[in-house]
Amino acid sequence: MTAIVIHAAGDLRIEDRPAPPPGPDEVRVRVRRGGICGSDLHYMRHGGFGPVRLAEPMVLGHEVAGEVEDAGAETGFAPGEAVAIDPSLPCGACRFCAAGATQHCTDMRFFGSAMRRPHVHGAFRSAITVPARQLVRLPAGLAVERAAFAEPLAVGLHAATRAGIGPGMRVIIAGMGPIGLLALLAARHRGAAEIVACDVLGAPLALAARLGATETVDLGREPDGLARFAGGKGWFDAGIEASGAASSLAGLIGVVRPQGRIVQLGLGGDMSLPLMALVSKEIELAGAFRFGPEFAEAVALLASGAIDPDPLLSAVLPAERAVEAFALAADKARAVKVQLAF
Repeated sequence: MTAIVIHAAGDLRIEDRPAPPPGPDEVRVRVRRGGICGSDLHYMRHGGFGPVRLAEPMVLGHEVAGEVEDAGAETGFAPGEAVAIDPSLPCGACRFCAAGATQHCTDMRFFGSAMRRPHVHGAFRSAITVPARQLVRLPAGLAVERAAFAEPLAVGLHAATRAGIGPGMRVIIAGMGPIGLLALLAARHRGAAEIVACDVLGAPLALAARLGATETVDLGREPDGLARFAGGKGWFDAGIEASGAASSLAGLIGVVRPQGRIVQLGLGGDMSLPLMALVSKEIELAGAFRFGPEFAEAVALLASGAIDPDPLLSAVLPAERAVEAFALAADKARAVKVQLAF
């Protein structure tokens, strides 16, 4: 079975990896589409991110959808059913799983992650055998290319939940990469009345406007573009920082109102903060990491058409052209989301 394997920074290979027959509670899925994520790009370009480093070859990929090829007798699945695969496999027994915060499972296995030794292989392969509990059936009419957006959309939905976004709120989102754009769609779905999107590039801001941002701010052209929102101790009820840049988070602290909430979604390194402003404005600073029940919610929203991610899909390349696809996905001037076809 074709698999896309990262060996080291810049060393991406196409290899043959088996997909064993499923056990009684397992399903073998024929992967049809897989979206290239920012973490996949970090492994390709840098061999990891932050303290997470590759120690051995690892199959990449965690944004996938496909069809059931074979199913164990205890699964309730049948060959031919279309499914999205939740890349999370929590233990189900630790205190965080018991509390419903499965993303903080103390024994989490997450596709395409080097956080564990040995690493957890991902789903960029033509077929994969997984526990049935990782699958969500696709409602009729939901195409696999759209279903492959379920995982990153779940991240955006979780960020919107952490930010407490609801009807009538004023929201600012910084960083219009795929996750920031999906967070924008999530905020719009949750009823935000005003969504200001900011970035340092014009192309993703144009897409943000198309997706429903009420206003965009090009900080590359206008570094002080947020200054007009700082009056009266800040205009916005909530902010989502999706770039991972320290300067971006500092900018949000300046324009979110007292007792508002900022969610740090982008993964950057350690950073310095304007702590005096954060404290004096009583701003809540929260993290958002992966997702929990939002994965199933994402599938339902994609199926109903309540959230349409199609404008984010820039290109689909065959898996055999993975190196080319990764290069395209890394070029923010040319692409937002690139998918692989298996």
